[in-house]
Amino acid sequence: MPSDSRLFLAIDQGGHASRALIFDAQGKVLSKYFCDIATETPKPGWVEHDAEALATSVQTAIDRAVEESGEDKNRIVAAGLATQRSSIVCWNRIDGRPLSPVISWRDVRAADAMKAFEAQAESIHHKTGLYPSPHYGASKLRWCLDHLPEVQAAMEKGQLCFGPLASFLSARITEEGQTFADPSNAGRTLLWNIASQDWDPHLLESFQIPIDALPRCLPTRHAFGHLSVAGQKFPLKIVTGDQAAALFHDGNPQDDAVYINLGTGAFLQRVMPKSHLNTGRLLSSVVLSQADKTVYALEGTVNGAGAALAWFAETYGVEAWPKEAGAWIEREKSPPIFINGVGGLGSPFWIPRMESRFIGEGNLPARYVAVIESILFLIRANLDEMNQVIDAPKKLMVSGGLSTLDALCQRLANLTNLPVLRSLESEASARGLAFLLGASVSGEAGHRFLPVGDAGLARRYEHGLQETKTAIRAL
Repeated sequence: MPSDSRLFLAIDQGGHASRALIFDAQGKVLSKYFCDIATETPKPGWVEHDAEALATSVQTAIDRAVEESGEDKNRIVAAGLATQRSSIVCWNRIDGRPLSPVISWRDVRAADAMKAFEAQAESIHHKTGLYPSPHYGASKLRWCLDHLPEVQAAMEKGQLCFGPLASFLSARITEEGQTFADPSNAGRTLLWNIASQDWDPHLLESFQIPIDALPRCLPTRHAFGHLSVAGQKFPLKIVTGDQAAALFHDGNPQDDAVYINLGTGAFLQRVMPKSHLNTGRLLSSVVLSQADKTVYALEGTVNGAGAALAWFAETYGVEAWPKEAGAWIEREKSPPIFINGVGGLGSPFWIPRMESRFIGEGNLPARYVAVIESILFLIRANLDEMNQVIDAPKKLMVSGGLSTLDALCQRLANLTNLPVLRSLESEASARGLAFLLGASVSGEAGHRFLPVGDAGLARRYEHGLQETKTAIRAL
């Protein structure tokens, strides 16, 4: 088949929806289908998805996107899968039946158990690129072994398989049904060694996780199996994490840019030459592993981005993204400070539980803007930490749902004194998958926001940072 007539299927399983998009060789979307997924919060700090329903949503999205492509489906040559990192699931190795819910990356049910690993924080960071946190998979897997009878029974029979959500889904959607783990998703378990790119024996022993129940570790680009859809059969060639895929949404990432994907969380990434730089209180990860190269990234994470707006919506009985949001941000020049502990504080603070609260008075629009600013403040804190590790970037490249708001992007530029370039496409993870599969994508930004001095915003950032540190000391 001529290279310019090839099509690529990108499957993106995110916190709110499962998506399947078919791209042509020039990176244009020919068909797409989204399936919403439900999120359950049965107890404070618990965040789950029904595993069978989630797997069904992924298969439905694939089937419908391929169906809507009509005869073009005959030109699909490869598929890629990106999923929520740090989310885990347990399933039966024999029949693929889930034995647990999907426990979300946002879930912190095992926070107390993680306290035992605080003394090993630097050792764990050196081995995995991560700091000990209940957001990552190891404590969730251990919790399932300790609390779920079906998981315990499968373990005794030698039928248990558990690990990253990507491993479960790739087994479910491929004919072969084999269980593999890619670097991006395995790397969010606290059990995967970034140097050996395999499970770490010492960490498995520390968390008492049986290696026989874990998937086999493979590179990002590999023969993961075959999808059979509507009479067509094509290989699954890429499996990775959603944020790792998003880094490639405009092609190979630029060395002088920080990429920020603004979704349920906000994730900052910058490519770096090797994994063992001194990364401060930030993370290092493998975002691409293949035969001829490995690409590493320095990463910061903000747990409460879109999740913070969802918290505000639930608390105040409004929409998370009201139509007035842009006008509110432009109008409110002196909002209160919001201490954003939604989902706990990620880097560079690493506090699993933090009560969110406002400091100062303000009406509903002002408080909404305070939440928006808190997201930007946490991004700035991560950028400040990055600048201690590597030369300061020359620009910020933003993508994701929250980046569609011009006023938010402009305020981010003002706060960081850096130009903010917004992607042409909001579906960053799917577009990154398409590029990794072989599509050409444009590196042209959809819009550029240049910084404008804002002394009040800078003062609120310093005030918010000090208040956050004070709240941490009081824990």
